[in-house]
Amino acid sequence: MPDARTTVVIEDDLDIRTLVSTVLESAGFTVHAASTGLDGIELVRLHAPVVTTLDVSMPGIDGFETARRIRAFSDTRILMVSARADEAEQRTGREAGADDYLTKPFRPRELRQRVEDLAAAAGA
Repeated sequence: MPDARTTVVIEDDLDIRTLVSTVLESAGFTVHAASTGLDGIELVRLHAPVVTTLDVSMPGIDGFETARRIRAFSDTRILMVSARADEAEQRTGREAGADDYLTKPFRPRELRQRVEDLAAAAGA
């Protein structure tokens, strides 16, 4: 069962990972962060987050494959975050298991609201 105020942030860019983590921590979430898809998958396994934010473009396995692997064992809400805004990519993200899609650059307030909305939809 997902933890109501726990999130996992999977983002290879340190600055963005730090920003997302800070925004979510200030909103009262416990944040566990990873720089690779494989590390992020393990954090989801360990912490059962209510929401996972997931970068699309990462070295190793990309965000789409990471989402598919997470979906195999978890019902965490997935917010994909990407600089690519085309509809085909968003559709691919949803097919891989994403619940929402946010394009970079984003406003911290919008990120916070999207995560709060996903947590609420999960019954958190």
